[in-house]
Amino acid sequence: MLAGNVVHLDPAPAMSEAMIEGWTRQQRSRFLKDQTIAARIRMIRRFGEFTNLYPWQWTPAEAEAWISDLRSGDRTLALSTIRSYEITVRLFCEYLTDHRYGWMQVCADRFGSTPQLVFHEGNSVLHVGDYEGSPRRRPLTYDEIQALFDAADGRVEKIRENGRKGALAAMRDSAMLKFCYAFGLRRSEVCNIDLVDLRSNPQAPQYGSWGSVAVRFGKASRGGPAKRRTVLTVPEFDWIVDVLEHYLVEIRPAFAPGAHPALWVTERAGRISPRSVNAALTAARDDANLDPILDLHCLRHSYVTHLIEFDYPVRFVQEQVGHAHASTTSIYTGVSNEYRNQLLTRAMRNRHGELWSES
Repeated sequence: MLAGNVVHLDPAPAMSEAMIEGWTRQQRSRFLKDQTIAARIRMIRRFGEFTNLYPWQWTPAEAEAWISDLRSGDRTLALSTIRSYEITVRLFCEYLTDHRYGWMQVCADRFGSTPQLVFHEGNSVLHVGDYEGSPRRRPLTYDEIQALFDAADGRVEKIRENGRKGALAAMRDSAMLKFCYAFGLRRSEVCNIDLVDLRSNPQAPQYGSWGSVAVRFGKASRGGPAKRRTVLTVPEFDWIVDVLEHYLVEIRPAFAPGAHPALWVTERAGRISPRSVNAALTAARDDANLDPILDLHCLRHSYVTHLIEFDYPVRFVQEQVGHAHASTTSIYTGVSNEYRNQLLTRAMRNRHGELWSES
């Protein structure tokens, strides 16, 4: 990383940049996504600007002062956000202190000090719980789902009455939100669905060409490729067949997408962006006067919860949403009190039946 035949007038900044470039290459060799690497580099530069020191001068005291400063503002950062900041800095420091890369010896020779781990078990946020999101985030009830979709449909008429442009995009957004809920998809998965990903299911011919959705851009593990899965159309969500048929026959052609492969397209015949999906949910949620904490991912939580309430096996639900572990699926599940009472009643009946047979 450091050219042997170059003498820098100010060696410290050159050394710092070389360290960042070396860490960037290390992450690329692990096939991490460019956006992940870029976000980490920005965080390292942000920490360096706060300390006004070079990486070999960082100490745990500077790290603790940084976290204290982040927590002292008006805007409260989530526990998971703070931990991600700490992990990023710790990963960079672990790279610098790894003797295989030689940064320790170079810094000792040139500056008389060496990098160290500034975040350790004594001053870092520990990951002690399976779920660290806001406790206010939850699945939507059936009434809230209906109110959300009614608000999304109502935006079309509201735009037309006001004589504004955007009615076509509002119809697309309404269908897209329903699609997201009916198949329990993530935001990025919705954006990357193509027309060819809508497929039939031989076991359910009544759904025609919309018996399943092939997800090719599922959430990847660290350094791994995008995961694939097939999400089946289930009877409780078969209303999505009519929604898709109406969208593909009446709405999508009006965008004049040409040969564009994407299912959800924009007015400029391009693929819809994740930000636009978020905006569609936010607009419908606000019109329905729902809790502002409810975001697009809550539709996925709702999908998991409602499948469980429909008595689908946990393993089936896990495969539908692409979770590697059943424990993750359980975190997404927030069944209603009515469903819990049904389970309790069923258990009591089974118990009484066993006692009767024994007597």
